[in-house]
Amino acid sequence: MALLIPQPTSVAAASSSTDSSVHLRRTLPVTFRVSGSQLRFLDNKPILLKSLDSFKNTSASSRAVKESQNLVVETSNKQRNTQVVENELDPFSEMKQRFLSFKKEQYLENMEYFENLAKEQKPKFMVIACADSRVCPSSILGFQPGEAFVVRNIANLVPPYQNGPTEANAALEFAVNFLEVQNILVVGHSCCGGIKALMSMTDDDLTSSNFIPNWVRNGKPARIRTQANASSLDFDQQCQHCEKVSINQSLLNLLSYPWIEEKVAKRRISIHGGYYNFVDCTFEKWTLDYKGSESKSDGEYSIKNREFWC
Repeated sequence: MALLIPQPTSVAAASSSTDSSVHLRRTLPVTFRVSGSQLRFLDNKPILLKSLDSFKNTSASSRAVKESQNLVVETSNKQRNTQVVENELDPFSEMKQRFLSFKKEQYLENMEYFENLAKEQKPKFMVIACADSRVCPSSILGFQPGEAFVVRNIANLVPPYQNGPTEANAALEFAVNFLEVQNILVVGHSCCGGIKALMSMTDDDLTSSNFIPNWVRNGKPARIRTQANASSLDFDQQCQHCEKVSINQSLLNLLSYPWIEEKVAKRRISIHGGYYNFVDCTFEKWTLDYKGSESKSDGEYSIKNREFWC
């Protein structure tokens, strides 16, 4: 004979650090079979309500979300660090920021000026400067866009007209005959590597076909004059002396161009020399005295309006 004995429902409070929800535990009716004087259980399996399974699933889901958030933060940090490293390695990163700053602070603030400049340029100056990275005419002399037509080469040399075409000749022709600049400024500087190469040349270098000696020998007259007038000085002092002599030699070479000399004679254009000493940040400026130089012998010159800026 089998007896069906209902069992009471029990309530168990389950608590944790994150949830204090109550979970119900119920025991199904237990069936007994009477066999002689013994009772035998036929079924006694406890069943948890679905709320417990829901709690487990919620806990697992919370852990998954937290782990996912940590992964996102870690990935974001890695990307940020990678970007910083890439910016440090990218030589154009800072240049980009400088350009954007120029556009915001100068271009957009002076739109009318730049719109007119886009139509034509009318610079008053042509500047012939050294290619040395420490000597930027626009930086040290404050030229703004459209104010100076600039050509740069090794040792800021102007080759004589008879030496044939070079990029310096082409720039001179364009600036003087087409842009009609009013001033030509040749800017030399301290510690010039091109002048040092000129002063270090041997007789073999004077006939070399290599690019550097072939170019700097345009300044050979300045080298000869320096050796004659500053032979008592040490080599570094001779180089410093030659840096200024070479500038004046370039001014004289400018007069070898017929269309430049004609305009200088008519006072439609002036020729100037400048020397930038970046060791102590000083600048010398002077003007070639064309009338005063006419009575001079070959290779000699007169200067005027000498100024020293410091």
